Amino acid sequence: MEFNHKSVMLFECIDALNIKKDGIYVDGTAGGAGHSTEIAKRLGENGRLFSFDKDPDAVKICTERLSPYPWAQVIHSDFADMENQLKMRGVDKVDGILLDLGVSSYQLDTADRGFSYQHDAKLDMRMSKTGTSAYDIVNSYSQNEISRILREFGEEKFSSRIAANIIKERERKPIETTFELAEIIKNAIPAAARREGGNPAKRSFQAIRIAVNSELDSLSRCLDNALDLLNDKGRFAIITFHSLEDRMVKQKFAQWAKGCICPPEFPVCVCNNKPKVKLVNRKPIEAAKEELEENRRSRSAKLRVAERIYNED
Repeated sequence: MEFNHKSVMLFECIDALNIKKDGIYVDGTAGGAGHSTEIAKRLGENGRLFSFDKDPDAVKICTERLSPYPWAQVIHSDFADMENQLKMRGVDKVDGILLDLGVSSYQLDTADRGFSYQHDAKLDMRMSKTGTSAYDIVNSYSQNEISRILREFGEEKFSSRIAANIIKERERKPIETTFELAEIIKNAIPAAARREGGNPAKRSFQAIRIAVNSELDSLSRCLDNALDLLNDKGRFAIITFHSLEDRMVKQKFAQWAKGCICPPEFPVCVCNNKPKVKLVNRKPIEAAKEELEENRRSRSAKLRVAERIYNED
């Protein structure tokens, strides 16, 4: 199996994790093991790495590529279940967590996975290869639900028109392929808007993919649970690729970093609210010019990093 995937901001992520040789680290989105391999290289025999992925193809290749590092273990699971999976393996605390969100280059470039409007294939988009597929959503969800998915997850302003066109076309025959869906989307968007740049199907395909894989729900669940897994000074590094993810991460990090929330007119603090993290980078880190030229996927990437703080009572 050829699993080609360029890890975005590879060494920026490694620097952000501030890796200790005997530390315990989690790569929540192992993919082709790019980030995982660089983490594993920096650990000694007393260190541990747990690499998660829900894509069985990724799990297979990651297991092969991490085989030289006995301290690395690959787990076939959504990172949203990280806390339970680690506890099953006797791990309560870790020194760093990395998430590289979104779809991998391999998934986009492998036509029969049905992720991309650039390859004609049966609609699928399932990272785990199980459960509800893009085909199911497009051919069985209501017009209102499809419109909501396109609007909320793709920020598509023509969501209602596209959803109506999908319903109209599927009444004639099921919508089976990526090219069929892309053409239906294009025909629903006004010609003037289609000329604004980029493929007119991009936002809708993103939205359907997010819905198929429950991506925002998984991120939310992980953010709710992962903070308490971190040791003091443990790092949480997250790469996002679109505004919905980035907004969620930015707001959660800001919430954790906030101290006293008492009204300014209070003479002393009564809320006893203390920061849980410090922000390692106030503004997101973006890919360097050289990487932008080599890897188009890095153009929209933003890396945010927070460090755990434990305040003594």
